[in-house]
Amino acid sequence: MLKSYMLRMTVAKKSLILVILILVIDQVLKIWVKTHMVLGQEYRIIGDWFIIHFIENNGMAFGMEIAGEFGKILLTIFRIIAITGIGLYLRYLIRNKTHTGLIICISLVFAGALGNIIDSVFYGMIFNESYFKTATLFPSDGGYSSFLHGKVVDMFYFPIIKSRFPDWFPFWGSESFVFFRPVFNIADASITTGVISILVFQRKLFNK
Repeated sequence: MLKSYMLRMTVAKKSLILVILILVIDQVLKIWVKTHMVLGQEYRIIGDWFIIHFIENNGMAFGMEIAGEFGKILLTIFRIIAITGIGLYLRYLIRNKTHTGLIICISLVFAGALGNIIDSVFYGMIFNESYFKTATLFPSDGGYSSFLHGKVVDMFYFPIIKSRFPDWFPFWGSESFVFFRPVFNIADASITTGVISILVFQRKLFNK
């Protein structure tokens, strides 16, 4: 029955359900981490290579940042403009009945970008700090920052390989390295999945 219903469902509905599903999972997980963990705390899920590690960042996906107060505001405004453009492009693709795979990929990017924008825009107002204590949702004395100054919550850490570069390796010889080092969230993963899928299947997705 479910399979039959999915086949009858329009592409627009599939896109909407996908976006909502990713947003809900992303935000529920972020809120749980924010209200149950302190900064730097971690839970080892599978040995030493799958860890829930709570960090916050002011910047882009996978913990990258633009330094300074102006950089933070600039990045948030850029995100809002970008998500507006992605949303309009997604609507255009749906209306013109473009390849379903491309619509799904853009939906993944849109959902991920929107998920991180929610953090940047609102989290500073609805949470207090997570230093040395778990944060409170809607604290009576206000949040840790103001509108557009929220920090993005990240938690997935996969240090699958920990080793050192050989002595002969250029630039980083004998230095230690970790793969995969960045800490990320569901929104980051959604954006990355959408972009990589477009790159891999671009000939099929853009055949028109």
